[in-house]
Amino acid sequence: MKKYGALISLSLIWGLSFVFIKYLVTPAGVWGTVFLRCAAGALILLPFVWKQRRLMKGTLPYRPLLIVGLFNAGLPWGLIALSETQITSNTAAVLNALTPIGTALIGFFFFSIVLFKRQWIGIVLGFAGVLVILDFQVTRLLTDDLIGIGTMVLATICYGFASQYTKKHLQQTGIVLIAMFSLVVGALTGLVGMLVTATPISASIWTDPSSLVAIVGLGCLGSGVAHLLFYYMVKEGSAEFATSVTYLIPLTAMFWGSVLLEEPVTGHLIIGLTLIFVGVYLATRKQKRSLPYKKARQAS
Repeated sequence: MKKYGALISLSLIWGLSFVFIKYLVTPAGVWGTVFLRCAAGALILLPFVWKQRRLMKGTLPYRPLLIVGLFNAGLPWGLIALSETQITSNTAAVLNALTPIGTALIGFFFFSIVLFKRQWIGIVLGFAGVLVILDFQVTRLLTDDLIGIGTMVLATICYGFASQYTKKHLQQTGIVLIAMFSLVVGALTGLVGMLVTATPISASIWTDPSSLVAIVGLGCLGSGVAHLLFYYMVKEGSAEFATSVTYLIPLTAMFWGSVLLEEPVTGHLIIGLTLIFVGVYLATRKQKRSLPYKKARQAS
């Protein structure tokens, strides 16, 4: 039951995070948003890291921790912030629901995970949902919606890789350490991004109440506490179970976006989300093992 409680809590936190990103991306910029959320999240985790410092002695798996931090925080959070400069927060949240499908595909191509026919059907349905959101104009991904819808799809692929990589290489590493290292790597990624793109954080952000609330909510809750919950679910359940939080995030994000940002919930968004949900269900549902013929006869 604990892991399901973590699932619900994480969906509520991350659903609101898409609204916080919308508030921050203008005054902070894309990479400034990544830096602020990661830095604030790391500060929240410092007491936990200090409390468990004795358990962290010895050789740390630096390379896997660096890779997970880059693909679960630095890159995807930059891509999501970039997406929200072009699309609404609820559209971003709906597309984020593709994460379990991205996880399944990454598992198939890079981690030797077998996908059954039903799962492939689910993957096709998931991407059909994206086509509905695009109004079946797939060429828009190469032009107008490359920054927006395309970058959101790429962010889900990053999440999928990070989940599978964590399950394979960091199973014996503490949750707090994984979360803290991910946020530090994410903050450094954001800092480098700001320097390379020459887009500093606006000074006005520190006097704007909405921006300050967004920093606390996105960083402390959406990055710090949420990271602990996510890695807890990966270790206690599976990569697929952890990323299934994206079933619930669009629903909470639609609610918050409608109430706080007055974003419309369109028919295309609902139909696209439904197709993605069905696709994710089929893509992540475990295959039942069939009994041998004789045993099946005995059981009947």
